[in-house]
Amino acid sequence: MIPVSVITGFLGSGKTTILSTLLRRPELADTAVIINEFGEIGLDHDLIETSDETLVMLQTGCLCCQMQGDLIRTLHDLLDRRNSGSISAFNRVVVETSGLADPAPTLQSLILDEVAAEQFPLARVLTVVDSITGEKTLATHSEARKQLALADHVVISKTDLAGDITAELDSVIRTINPTGGVTVSDKGCIAPDLLFAGDHDAIEVIDRIQSLKFTRTSDATDHTHHHARASSDIQTFALQRDAPLDAACLSLFLEALADHCGADLLRLKDLVQITEAPERPAVVHGVQHIFHPPTWLDAWPSADRSTRMVFIARNLSEAWVQALLNAIEAEVREVAQV
Repeated sequence: MIPVSVITGFLGSGKTTILSTLLRRPELADTAVIINEFGEIGLDHDLIETSDETLVMLQTGCLCCQMQGDLIRTLHDLLDRRNSGSISAFNRVVVETSGLADPAPTLQSLILDEVAAEQFPLARVLTVVDSITGEKTLATHSEARKQLALADHVVISKTDLAGDITAELDSVIRTINPTGGVTVSDKGCIAPDLLFAGDHDAIEVIDRIQSLKFTRTSDATDHTHHHARASSDIQTFALQRDAPLDAACLSLFLEALADHCGADLLRLKDLVQITEAPERPAVVHGVQHIFHPPTWLDAWPSADRSTRMVFIARNLSEAWVQALLNAIEAEVREVAQV
């Protein structure tokens, strides 16, 4: 049997940071990861390591796969490829859900499918909660509350930025999930055994899922290849450009987004070619008003060197964002010519 653990959490909670850090650990060298991304561009793959369109082979021995529709079909496809020798052997699986995903269907698939239940037993559900925006997110988004309620273990992220966990956030977590364990991550680091430290009683999990009565605010929970998709008031879209962006433009652009969009900017993930350093892409993460300082990769993770900016937002149009970027670029060029 191959145990499966699910890692979930709302947009920008830090799931990918924690997962990519875990995958560098030798204890997880024989792990397959299935990523169900929400957005047009598979940016998370680039931020982890090199990839082709659907499959990532990491230097550490881990395997990453982009979910193609149904989870059970993806699991069986991986198993067939492992048995045929076309991919490296793996002995455990981690499923990373999208930030807006209701994890219940994933757990139900693993439990209720007879073949999957026998070959891929559910080991643990890990939910990541952002210590900076978590309290507001849980108050605003039913998806986040359901992700938390279904967790066996909760990981509190970004405490290096926020400081101590507030009593209010701790109270909210304990109210929604009074039985789950809680761990504070250290700059995205957690112990690998947190992913595979438990097992499930199928009936108990189904009862928990069915007992939850949250009202969903969005049905846009699965990966889509559409350029933009809106459900309720949440949209996802991507800006992509071949020309590099001046560092000053990027800084002013992020400042303007924080000032004018604020809480409506649920998630921003950028891989940017900077004019001053074209060989080293800048990685930018933003959640609502908060933008992490850009980090720099040593080299481009693939042959594609275009700038890619992925937005998940509420009541924010792609046309407005593009116009904002164009205006800032024009202003920077005008100042440079003076």
